[in-house]
Amino acid sequence: MPSQRFLPYLIVLSCALVSSGHCDVRLASVFGDHMVLQHSSHVAVWGWADPGEEVSLDPSWPCPGWCRPHPAIATADGRWRANLMTPEAGGPHTITVRGKNEVVLKDVLLGEVWICSGQSNMQWGVQQADNAQQEIASANHPRLRLFQAQRAIAMAPADDVSGAWSVCTPMTVPSFSATAYYFGRKLHSELGVPVGLISTNWGGTVVEAWTSAEALTAAGEFGDALAHLEEARGDSVAGDSLSQLQGRWWKELFRKDPGFRDNWANPGGSSEGWKPTTVPAAFTALDLGGFDGCVWFRRELEVPADVAGVDTILEIGPVDDMDMTFINGEAVGATRIHGKWQTPREYRIPAGKLRGGANTIAVCAVDTGGAGTLGASGGVQPPMRLRRADSEQGAGIPLEGTWEARVGAPISELGAFPVGTWFHQNYPTALYNAMIAPIIPFGIRGAIWYQGESNRTRAEQYRKLFPAMIQDWRTRWELGDFPFYFVQIAPYRYGNDKGEAAELREAQTMTLSLLNTGMAVTMDIGNPADIHPTNKQTVGARLARWALARDYGRSLVPSGPMYRSMVVVGDEARLHFGYAAGGLSALGGAPTHFTMAGEDQVFHSATARIEGETVVVRSVAVPHPRAVRYAWGAADEPNLKNAAGLPAPSFRTDDWPMVTRDR
Repeated sequence: MPSQRFLPYLIVLSCALVSSGHCDVRLASVFGDHMVLQHSSHVAVWGWADPGEEVSLDPSWPCPGWCRPHPAIATADGRWRANLMTPEAGGPHTITVRGKNEVVLKDVLLGEVWICSGQSNMQWGVQQADNAQQEIASANHPRLRLFQAQRAIAMAPADDVSGAWSVCTPMTVPSFSATAYYFGRKLHSELGVPVGLISTNWGGTVVEAWTSAEALTAAGEFGDALAHLEEARGDSVAGDSLSQLQGRWWKELFRKDPGFRDNWANPGGSSEGWKPTTVPAAFTALDLGGFDGCVWFRRELEVPADVAGVDTILEIGPVDDMDMTFINGEAVGATRIHGKWQTPREYRIPAGKLRGGANTIAVCAVDTGGAGTLGASGGVQPPMRLRRADSEQGAGIPLEGTWEARVGAPISELGAFPVGTWFHQNYPTALYNAMIAPIIPFGIRGAIWYQGESNRTRAEQYRKLFPAMIQDWRTRWELGDFPFYFVQIAPYRYGNDKGEAAELREAQTMTLSLLNTGMAVTMDIGNPADIHPTNKQTVGARLARWALARDYGRSLVPSGPMYRSMVVVGDEARLHFGYAAGGLSALGGAPTHFTMAGEDQVFHSATARIEGETVVVRSVAVPHPRAVRYAWGAADEPNLKNAAGLPAPSFRTDDWPMVTRDR
């Protein structure tokens, strides 16, 4: 039989996720120590308590009687919500939440709060971007705060999302969104006020996954998928199928893996079968070839009595793919879902779990495919240590060095980890439900967005979907047309692209027709060989430029040249641009990547010259011009800029049928 010592932990974990009982007043996860609240506004604060329980908020900042928040009463389902009036930017403050119990939120700042969302280019961490070591080493910004929402999917709007606020330090920034960090750092530097960044993103995802069912229905899209979802929500078997399949998979692992059967996590066990290894470690370093499955790691750690007597954080770095982690034979943390192979593990250890003196740490690392690892990272190495929970600074007790390793059950005995059911992260509404809805209506100034690659082959549909998502979020936040700034996808050699990438960029440009939107163009900082350009500093700075110009009163040009109109005279076409004051320029000489077509709609290479704030285009193959296109190739890296040094996006002057029509 597998050890019973880890089963209570799993049962408690499951109950915490599904229980509807409420013993104590608690808050949504987006409220916590180190958070930033939007200053000079009315912000909502919410959570759960016993039905009928009165909940009051008491902020530490001066608040006359007329502006003090009224107590909230928990509804029949235990929910409560109160509104709080915040003063000007500053802090730190505390907020005391009182019901039958008391919760004190400490180190609360008031400042500018931004949602940062999208797919992998928004998810891309600081440790994966340019100049990672230097940037991480200098990332000491006590008044810049980071919230990372854990990735999850849901069939209906969820109540809460896992996550926590942290102070921006070299320890907390490596895996945080680089684009978001550089955006927030620029605002923080320019404005001199606290900035809070809420990062909620998932690589490889489509825009419809981030949109509510009501908005998709209003857009007339995904009717069959939404009907299936509605049916599944009423069918507990179908609705829980993925979690049930994964739960059964883990039960089989507990039964078949010798490490669980024979309690390898227990201290004082036999050394038979264990081999010394150096951690951080990849499975390949253990001479396992292409082994996939369970590999156990263990080591003894001397812990001072004063550290054992307080709450601590066990940081074991990222694990590829999943893990269960033990101290002295008792489970203290687990990551049992797919897709977290880049996420550093941080498990909170309550006081008393550790002993003063020798302790045994054991990790069961479960690799489902590819190269398994414990602690190893493709970028800057995250810390591996045991530290006090009350301090993110200091070295703590290092965990790198000599461990022992032992091979457990291979994946061939366990079967593939279930990830391929019909409901997944790209299903319409899946991410809105799990990663956006639980954050609404947290007070924000605006949102930044970096996504589009996964919708590239359906660019015509994206013309409808992207604005629908923006308007959906604005409607639900009830903050009016809050600022929404996004990144246009960069040049990349997509396989067999026939114009889909350019049409997606065009759909993004068309979204600028919505009020209070702005687009950061990346035509000059992409990498045609890499869909994830690593120059995220410039991306973040260009997004911040929009916010500084539009929302914070800075005298800045936020955009590169934007095509406005064309006038044909003879065999030449003169193009007029917005954001062209001070004239246009082209890096390296004449503008490149222009093509021209006549009535036959066949495009030929063209030459171009700059005349003030216009570009004149001509092609010897087109005596009677009808259309001009610029940078219409998927991987084109053109050179047209304005006096502010900002690039023009790809564009076309025609409205001829799209290659993505009706997809």
